Amino acid sequence: MNLENKTILITGASRGIGEALVNEALRRGARRVYAGTRGELRHHDARVTPVTLDVTSDAQIERAAREIDALDVLVNNAGIALWDDLSEMSAIERQLAVNAFGALKAARAFLPQLTRSRGAIVNNLSLAALAPMPVIPAYSISKAAAFSMTQSLRLFLAGQGVTVHAVFLGPVDTDMTRGFEIPKASPEAAAMGILDGLERGEEDIFPDPASRPVAEGFRNGIAKALERDFAVFVPAAAG
Repeated sequence: MNLENKTILITGASRGIGEALVNEALRRGARRVYAGTRGELRHHDARVTPVTLDVTSDAQIERAAREIDALDVLVNNAGIALWDDLSEMSAIERQLAVNAFGALKAARAFLPQLTRSRGAIVNNLSLAALAPMPVIPAYSISKAAAFSMTQSLRLFLAGQGVTVHAVFLGPVDTDMTRGFEIPKASPEAAAMGILDGLERGEEDIFPDPASRPVAEGFRNGIAKALERDFAVFVPAAAG
């Protein structure tokens, strides 16, 4: 997919990777970028349209889907990460609400537009979707759930011409990783890697220095092979 002249919605667009994705999409010639945020957003480029969009709010998702009548790419970037030890159910529920259910609800809401354009859904996940990080286990659970959801959407939507992409991010220098003293990619580099992968048509995108070494092993591994094998069980009505 070439992003030139495309219309893109990016959730969680006010800072970090989301903000970098907005700017990178503009650099690649996007015709319109809808920037979904929970608060106010101002951008100097007239191609950017702010959209009030908390992905935990059904009403806001539905309103955004009514207002945006054409869409080529949905990037589910909104996410939260809380330090926890699995002792508080509320921490698990909050992260599932944003990182998994929020992405699924947005994908369902914008599916008519994406089907018309034969577009793409990009779900920003994490290497923690593949193996849990002990300091953020609830976040890891939510990203693993989002990964399984991404695979399922990919199978069900293939017959409708909508591609679904999983992004496995390593550590990125954002507010989410503040205080975590390890090498981190910049948001700008991560955004470039994500959109490079989308334009190359990669189902599973490993966009940064920490995630790239995992790519070959994952793509040639048993989990990916099982995903392909299980595709034969997609109901005929979904094709």
